Parts: sequence; structure tokens; C-alpha cells
Amino acid sequence: MRAAPTHTQAAVIASLVSDPSRSAMLTAMLDGRYHAAGELARMAGIQAQTASFHLAKLTEAGLVAVEKQGRHRYYGIANPEVARVLESLLSIAPSAPIRSLRQATEDRALRHARTCYDHLAGNLGVHLTQSMVRTGILDEGDVAFEVTAEGEAFLERFGVDIDRAKRKRRSYSHKCLDWSERQHHLAGALGNALLERLMELGWVERSPRSRAVKLTAKGRAGFKDTFALDMDAEEGIG
Repeated sequence: MRAAPTHTQAAVIASLVSDPSRSAMLTAMLDGRYHAAGELARMAGIQAQTASFHLAKLTEAGLVAVEKQGRHRYYGIANPEVARVLESLLSIAPSAPIRSLRQATEDRALRHARTCYDHLAGNLGVHLTQSMVRTGILDEGDVAFEVTAEGEAFLERFGVDIDRAKRKRRSYSHKCLDWSERQHHLAGALGNALLERLMELGWVERSPRSRAVKLTAKGRAGFKDTFALDMDAEEGIG
């Protein structure tokens, strides 16, 4: 049996997250993937030795998990609860200044669609969630979305394994506050299962260098036909 966390332990976690280099690496890992220390060092703009030092601290604190493959180590967010807290911090953080065209392009891509650890976020994630509420797939509660009976049947037909999502030892369909949209999107095991299905269908594609997600032409048509979601109208296209 573990003792309850103390204010001192909370302060340790806060100090770890407040460091700019560690924060940059944690934010990069919010794409839900595992990264080599050198890759995270480049993302944070620090030396590989410094990154390894920071990653050891984050791993020791339970914020980051490490997987070993031969002589190599790969790092990722420890669990969905850690990702949820980090995303919440981003939702109240002030916007960073944009000083280059590259930063502006990356920021625009992240705001449009991205992974929030293992589910869909950004403008696309919020509008998809709102469409599912509007069409009766979901009911919106105070802290979570409830899947209606009609919604379960719909999602099963769409190819989402509802039973498998329910069996996962984590929250099922909680509301996650989107840092860029300042509205909630669907998270939890159901949000993850839905994102996996969207990627399987080729409606969205991961970016190889960030947690931005690209909406494909097939996805635009699919969202409109299946979810009554016209992203061209939402984006002001046409």
C-alpha cells in the first residue's frame, strides 16, 4: 500500500515540469510515440548528454517510461494520466511568440489537428466530438462523454471495438480540454480506439516529425458522409 502524495512530492513534479528543456521533451512525447534520447535532444535544442540527464530525472519521477531495444533506449510518456496533466497545463499556458515562418507553419498544423497523447485533438478533434454530440452518438456530461445505445451501434459498424476499449484499465471517454480550441474533445480508451480506426482507414495521417496530424482528402469526404462533419465549411474553404 502506498502513502498519499505530499505537498513536497507535488513540488518535485512541478519543478521537473517547469524546466524548459524537460518541458520541451515532454511536449514532444505527447505524440504518444517513443523517441530516442538524441531525437528528443534535437527537439529541445540541447546536447544529448544533457537530455539523458533530464530523461533520467523524468523516468525516476514516473513521468516518463523507457523501453530498451538492444543497446538503444526509447522514451515516452509513462501513462495517459501524465499526458492528461501535461495537456491541461498547456491549456492554461500563454501562447509562445512565433519568430519564423517554420514556427508559424508548425503552429498552424498543430492547431488544425494533432494527437493528444493517443487521441485526436485540435480543431478537427473538437469538431468531430461536437458532431458526435450533435448527431446523438455521444451525450456530454460534466467530466465525461457518455456513449448512447445508438452511438455504440454506430461506432461498432464504423469498426471501433467498443468492448476492447471498455476493458482497458483507464478512463473510457473522459472530456479533455483542448489547449488550442479551449473546448473539450473526446479522450480516454474510446478516443484512442477512434483515432486508431481513423488512421487505419487513411482518413488522417501522422506527421513524421511532430504530433501534428494531416487530414486526407479521403478523410474530408469520410467525415462529411459518415459523421455529418464538413471540414471545408469549418475551415472556411470554398
